[in-house]
Amino acid sequence: QVHLGESGGGSVQAGGSLRLSCTMSGYGCTYMSWYRQAPGKEREFVSELDRNGRTTYRASVEGRFTFQLGNPPNIFYLQMNSLEPEDTAMYYCKCGSGTYQANWGQGTLVIVSS
Repeated sequence: QVHLGESGGGSVQAGGSLRLSCTMSGYGCTYMSWYRQAPGKEREFVSELDRNGRTTYRASVEGRFTFQLGNPPNIFYLQMNSLEPEDTAMYYCKCGSGTYQANWGQGTLVIVSS
């Protein structure tokens, strides 16, 4: 029911910033999150806003990345500061509610050069 679309990726030098966007074309999600996948590695959790409004982060991005909910709330963001080469990956957004989970979008590529 909900379709997701990611944007905002690009190529930056270490220490730079990017702001990723995720647009939700439907309704029904009570949690929203970001994942990423580097070449040759499994997709991993980055950040989440749960149904109670609590935001959590992967330890390696804590203090550098910030989850932001848009207004209207059919879009959410991932503000990424102090980027490191290890952050290079394809970034995906995710949302769902209970047993429902929206399909993955195409992702947006982030490349950080040293």
